[in-house]
Amino acid sequence: MDTPEITRLKTRADFLRAARAQVVRLPAFMLQARRRDDGDAAIRVGFTCSKKVGNAVARNRAKRRLREIARLTLPDHGRPGWDYVLIGRRDVTAGADFDRMRSDLARAMDKLHR
Repeated sequence: MDTPEITRLKTRADFLRAARAQVVRLPAFMLQARRRDDGDAAIRVGFTCSKKVGNAVARNRAKRRLREIARLTLPDHGRPGWDYVLIGRRDVTAGADFDRMRSDLARAMDKLHR
């Protein structure tokens, strides 16, 4: 099976639609997910970290880590036609164990799609 294209969520409206959908809270981050039902087979993903996560350096580090776990996990566990938003957590995302974050995301996505 071909891996669907993975694109980025960019508009505020897309993030707000995902916020009203399913949420899985994990120790290092939160995952929001929704099925689009628009006929587009792409997997879309967005990342956000509020100022509560820390200063700009901490937020950027947290988002880099979230982008990398998504890059590694979405091709195997993401579903075509879904939007995912990963949200960083204060004092945790930037310093959490990377392999644990990756396995948490895989488990959370499997739980969502059951």
